Order: sequence, then C-alpha cells, then structure tokens
Amino acid sequence: MPIVQREIHRFQNFLVAQGLKITNERTALVREIFSTHYHFDADELLFKMKEKSVKISRATIYRTLELLVRSGLVRRVHLGEDHYHYEYVSGNSHHDHLICTTCGSVIEFHDPSLEARQLEICERKKFTPTFHNLQILGICDACRRKGEQPASPDRVQMITEDAMQLRK
Repeated sequence: MPIVQREIHRFQNFLVAQGLKITNERTALVREIFSTHYHFDADELLFKMKEKSVKISRATIYRTLELLVRSGLVRRVHLGEDHYHYEYVSGNSHHDHLICTTCGSVIEFHDPSLEARQLEICERKKFTPTFHNLQILGICDACRRKGEQPASPDRVQMITEDAMQLRK
C-alpha cells in the first residue's frame, strides 16, 4: 500500500476509534499533508486546498491538524514565527532543526551522538525525558554568502519568547 494511502487509513482508523466522522474534506486534507515533505502551516494548507478547488474552511483545517497531532501522525513545531508549523511523523523520525533567523529556512538534522549525550545528561540528573525539541538559531550558508548579517540579539530573543508563549 502506498505511504499516503496507508496514512489516510491510519487516520481514518483513529477517527473511528474516537467516534468521529470520516469526511471528504478531512480525507483530502490528509492526502495533501502526507504528500508534503516539508514543514507547513495551516495557511499554506488552505491555499493549496483552494488551488485544488477543494472547499474547506480554515476552522476545519485547524481542527483536523489538532486531530492529526493527537493521533501521532503529525507533529507541531515552532520555527521562530508567531504560529505553529507542522510536519509529518514517519516511524522514528526524530530530528532537530537549524533555523536561519535571516531567511527563515529550516534545515533538519539528526545526530545519534547528540541524542546519546542528551540521554546521558537525563540519566545523570535522574530525569525521565518524554520529548525534546532542539532548535539552533543562526544564519544559513546561503544568507552568509550573500553577506547577510545574523538577526540582532533582540530578534533572537523575540523568537525565543514567541516559542515559549506558544508552548503555554
């Protein structure tokens, strides 16, 4: 079974288990999400759905995204803007992010030695982790080559404060 169809099926099973309806709008939205291989936000989804002549409300998109997060199929991430982005979760797809404070680009990375070090610290502090999200803010190579300057400390502070507010 193709990945997109498999994930639609998993989400439909989740909806049935929750006593919720499987609608054409939800199915079309989930198909779009699992065909996307980058971080996206609700407005981007609304735009894409309208481009494809799918009638769906902003409220339905937000409600469906919340259901997808609850189902574990999609992860909500904060990438330094005043709203959440989302990403498709596939298997053990944990990764961290490098975020350019100049252009907003996001570079995903996974480093097993970094993950191991974080677990060592948790063990030493007798702390049981349930989730972590590492984001490193800076300037990407493309912006650096263009002579762009890193965002001011005030801008980085604002991004950090925004992230903390969204987590509340």
